[in-house]
Amino acid sequence: MRIALGVSYNGQTYNGWQSQTNGNTVQDKLEAALGRFATHSISTLCAGRTDSGVHGLMQVVHFDTAVQRPESAWVRGTNSFLPPDIAVQWARAVPDAFHSRACATSRRYAYVLLQSPVRPSVETGRVGWVFNALDGDAMRQAARYLIGEHDFSSFRASACQALSPVKTLHRLDITRRSVADSLHREMECCYWRFEFEGSAFLHHMVRNIMGCLVAIGDGSYAPEWMAQVLAARSRDAAAPTFSPHGLYFMGPVYGSEWNLPDRVPGFDWLP
Repeated sequence: MRIALGVSYNGQTYNGWQSQTNGNTVQDKLEAALGRFATHSISTLCAGRTDSGVHGLMQVVHFDTAVQRPESAWVRGTNSFLPPDIAVQWARAVPDAFHSRACATSRRYAYVLLQSPVRPSVETGRVGWVFNALDGDAMRQAARYLIGEHDFSSFRASACQALSPVKTLHRLDITRRSVADSLHREMECCYWRFEFEGSAFLHHMVRNIMGCLVAIGDGSYAPEWMAQVLAARSRDAAAPTFSPHGLYFMGPVYGSEWNLPDRVPGFDWLP
């Protein structure tokens, strides 16, 4: 039978999602836990790989097994063998035609950015950080140049293995939330949340777009520069890759025929 899982994780201490020889990846930890629970080796396929330091709120994986267990047992049993910063949120038995990557119609990411004159402390690794004030209108104007189908080569890492740089960005929403406590108000702190949804994403695509948005937000470039970067189709034209801290894989989107959860508890806790 084929099982799909929704998995959340704090990526700070891991070398990304994909399995490596050192064993310190989210996939390695998950497959080890699944193997212990199922008492046989299990190999998983995921909806979208994440880099070192990047978090996942609803990574979706699937695997095949002959072991018969209730769906709730796959959650509780696997979690009993996982480290505390990785947790299976749900499990579903799915048809053999389901594929976590190929069946996804789009993917979602969020980047949470703290604007503050002082670097984060308790939020370290969970938010990005800028100390300059950002212009939200300028960033939103720049974001509009990216919506639609484009060649995103300017935002593609050199190690990217995607067959084509042409992707479709469905939306890029930018919102600002003031910090509630008086100390942070006096320091002019706020959170910025950038939400991306697209057909698929290139390696480092979101972080490279973030680098350009921040450069525009702090006044280093005009919003129109984003169009120039996109048209250049060259990584050299864009800003440096932004920090992985604050980047969250919010999960894939599937058609209703698969009857899978669209969100998980905690999806909206981010600032």
